[in-house]
Amino acid sequence: MFISSDVIYLRKFKNLRTLNLAGNPICKEDHYKIFVAAYLPELVYLDFRLLDEQTREQAFGKYQYAIEEMRHNEAQERRTMDIRQEQEDELQLHRDAFVELLNGPYLFDSRYADDAEAAKLAYLPRSQLVALCVQVFKIGLAQRGRREDEVKSFFDCSREAVDDNQQRAAQITADFEKARRQQATDTRLLEAQLNHCREEINQLCDSLMTQELQLVDQLEDIIKYFERNISDMVAGLKEYILYYLIPTFAQCRDLENHHHEKLLEIAVTTLERVAKNELEEDMPDDVRMLFVDKDTVINAVRASHDTHLLKIDNREDELVTRSNSWMSALMKLVQDEEVKRNRKRISEIHNYIDYVRDQLDEMQHEHH
Repeated sequence: MFISSDVIYLRKFKNLRTLNLAGNPICKEDHYKIFVAAYLPELVYLDFRLLDEQTREQAFGKYQYAIEEMRHNEAQERRTMDIRQEQEDELQLHRDAFVELLNGPYLFDSRYADDAEAAKLAYLPRSQLVALCVQVFKIGLAQRGRREDEVKSFFDCSREAVDDNQQRAAQITADFEKARRQQATDTRLLEAQLNHCREEINQLCDSLMTQELQLVDQLEDIIKYFERNISDMVAGLKEYILYYLIPTFAQCRDLENHHHEKLLEIAVTTLERVAKNELEEDMPDDVRMLFVDKDTVINAVRASHDTHLLKIDNREDELVTRSNSWMSALMKLVQDEEVKRNRKRISEIHNYIDYVRDQLDEMQHEHH
């Protein structure tokens, strides 16, 4: 049976130019080549034959409307995926700044995510809390920009140091190779030259190792300087948190306390009205269950208040702990990458020295 979805799936491969379906059950279907040519318009060869213009024209005429609809749907899917990717990229940027989901009412709404009872009684000066969160969000993004600039500057400086060192090492190696080729052409003095060449190989090894040690020292200084700058930035972030964000979150707590007092007042008043059967508006059954007695409703309000304060406290703590974790992870990555680079370079030097020594030994054996 001809399964069109199998061919349509191949549209995902944008660079597909050649397709061989020989022996496939699809080939038993009438006009399968026209179908394939219609749904895979970029295809050049089908079953080892060039797709001619006549086949393409037939394909376009027969499946024009179906193809147009499919292209429209594919374009919509791409737009949806692009939007989703943009949202994910933006969220990742906010995570890197440690302020994700603070540019709106998320902190407000999240307080009720695990607090169904309080959600039934929700009342809050929402706009004030959201405005405070947005302040934190904007400053967090600015702090991230400074950190990103410092990280970029560090890697640029490190790369420049490595490139410069590699150029000097390459010149040393090129000079050695040039001298070695000149010596190898004079067979009359070959034995003396071999001994001299061994000494030059040892000197080459020392020179390359010296270059690497100098680079290690240089990068160590760069890394230390970078670590001091990053530490100062994180310390500055902590200081900022201490003098600005903590008061800001304190305002959030004040708003939450104000909300708690209002909610408690409303709850007690509502309880009295329920007891007297004076409640005019309809109340959902799940909300009415909270008003069976005073202790039940007060305990529910106080428990939700504690939960909300904990949410605010946790978000405040995250700003400090995640900045510390980021710095530790970054410096570990930098140190690990430098160790890998150094080990790789040492291995390259040893391999090259072993190679030229082996060549020298071969020349000596041939001479004897």
